[in-house]
Parts: sequence; structure tokens; C-alpha cells
Amino acid sequence: MNLTELISSAASSDPAALPGAIRAPPLADPEIVGLTADSRQVRPGFLFAALRGAQQDGRAFGADAVAKGAVAILTDDAAALNLDADSRRRVAIIADPNPHRRLALLAARFYPRQPHTIAAVTGTNGKTSVVHFTREIWAALGHPAASLGTLGLVSPAGRRPGALTTPDPVALQRDLAELAAQGVEHVAIEASSHGLAQYRLDGVAVTAAAFTNLTRDHLDYHGDMASYRAAKLRLFAELLVPDGTAILNADSPEFTGLAELCRGRGVLVIAYGTAAGSELRLLGRRPSRDGQRISLRVFGETRDIELPLVGEFQMMNVLAALGLTVATGTPVVDAAGVLPHLNGVPGRMQRVGETARGAVVFVDYAHTPDALAT
Repeated sequence: MNLTELISSAASSDPAALPGAIRAPPLADPEIVGLTADSRQVRPGFLFAALRGAQQDGRAFGADAVAKGAVAILTDDAAALNLDADSRRRVAIIADPNPHRRLALLAARFYPRQPHTIAAVTGTNGKTSVVHFTREIWAALGHPAASLGTLGLVSPAGRRPGALTTPDPVALQRDLAELAAQGVEHVAIEASSHGLAQYRLDGVAVTAAAFTNLTRDHLDYHGDMASYRAAKLRLFAELLVPDGTAILNADSPEFTGLAELCRGRGVLVIAYGTAAGSELRLLGRRPSRDGQRISLRVFGETRDIELPLVGEFQMMNVLAALGLTVATGTPVVDAAGVLPHLNGVPGRMQRVGETARGAVVFVDYAHTPDALAT
């Protein structure tokens, strides 16, 4: 793909056609063979995104990228690249005030194929379990499905560990394109606050999004709860498609404001929780040795289900997953029928054995104040 093809489009609605000055050698229209924000991964023909990060300033590696064969550099400040005259003659510079978002949109253009149905989940706790359950429901009903998040990439081809909850935008778009090529049309993605704040999910066509909860976490990065909350809300305010569906925790203090935001965009809201009026409402639960028996009201119909999972918080995660699968086209009766067969995420309130006296032993990953309390 040539540089001009990558950064421009005849369709004015194309999100990759963003404002941004391009400085390039005369008549130059280099072929772009890859994208990266890591100068160590640059190969001849690559576009290098010189991004400022929490630990490193990618603009300091512009000269190194050119030496390795980069033919274009994306940056918010060309002067900060400190390129010599020869390097400036050899490379095209794309200046953009928001290079993180621009990289994500360019990656979506470079890897244009995505699975048809993409659901995303955000919240302080529960993301991993919700995407896991969502994938399990889809797969049980015959849909080739995958999930992306803390557990890495889980697909019909197996599991591949990942370094980030939400992959960097180039890796994310490459994964989505590969999944689509493999015939996977249903994907559930964990949308972390870091990933949302850094625009890693921009360019992904999210058709359904779930919100679990919001409690103190990652304040070392975001600085305060207002910034942390704003990062989470980007999923619903900017990334969820306007005719999409939001699955919202009605028991959360964030519910009212988030529901108003979504409805203001024309997004359908499905509420879940214990609150009256929720489309997916937990009426009661009775713990058992191997799980719990639950009573639900699902879109007005009462259902009693044996769930092989422990804890009310897991029931909330299951309801969020149920909402996502229904929102993306699965009949309610089919999705609900899978719930008794769900398997919990390894390390998430996982039963691992019993003591000699019969006490049940669990392993759990809880690490935030709210997760430890529940």
C-alpha cells in the first residue's frame, strides 16, 4: 500500500483521512509494508510512529528508524525528531496533533478486514470474565469466536499469550484481520482504561459494549478518578457505533449518566443487575457446593438456572455477557440455555480442591479494593 493510499481516501467519511501536514521528498510516494511504534521493529519500507509514552519518547528514535529503513514517520512535532538533512530528504513526515489516534486509524486502514461482530467490555473489575463468557456462549452456539484481553488471544486455533490487556493498535488490527481471514466473525475485547486513553481501539467497529463497574484503580497513570472515568466513557461516547447497543450495570452509580450519554447518541441501552426495571435482572440466588441456583428475569420472562460458578459478582459478569450476546443477534432462549455450561476463567474464584476436612479451596486474582471486598 502506497503512502498516499494509506493516509487519504476519496470518501470524506473515512476516519483515516484526518487533518495532518505531510512533508515528503518531491514525487515521493513510498510503498508502506508495515507499521510500528517500536523503533526496534522497524524494517525497510515501514512507517514509524514516533509517539511520546510514559517511559520513552519515540521521537528520540526517529534517526534510528530512518537508518533501519523507515520511509515515513508519524509525529506530533517534526522538529523533535532531530533528523539530519540527509534523513529529512529520505523520509516522509506526517504531522498530526494526535498521533496515537492517527496510528490506530492508519492501522485499521492497513489491515482493513475485521470480524463482523465485535463486542468490547470496560470497567474496573470483571472484564476478563465477561469477554470469556461472551466467547463461550457464542462458541457453544456454533459461532467461531475469539476473545482478546488479559488471557491473550483465545480463538478456535488455540490461545496465544499477550503482554497488554488491550493490544497496541497495530497488533490489535493485525489480530482482527487474521481472525477474519480464519473465518472468526465474533470477537469480544477487553477495553482497558490505558487502551482507551491511548486510542488503541480507535478504528475498531464496536457494535456492542458493556460497562461493569468503576472503582479506584490505575490512579498512578490517570492521576484522578475523573480522568480514569473519562477514559472508560470513551468506549460509549466515541467508539461504540451510533446504532449499537450498550450493556450497562444498573447497580453502578455511573448507570444514570452513562445511560443518558448512550441514548443521546441513539444507542440502545440494556440494563443488567438487581435494580428494578433492568432488562436482565437477578431476582435471587442460592449458593450451593458446586455453584449457585439463580432466578432471573430476562426481558420480562422469569428463568431459574443452575450456574456452575461461585459468587454474586460472577453472576453479574454472566449477565453482562448474556446482554452482549443477545445484543449481537443471539436469540435470548439460546443464549440463556448455555449459561449452565459456562466455565469460569482460570484464577478467577476458581475451585481447585478440598482440604482433608472437606473445606473447599479457591484461587482468585482479586487485586483492587472493590474486588477484594466482594
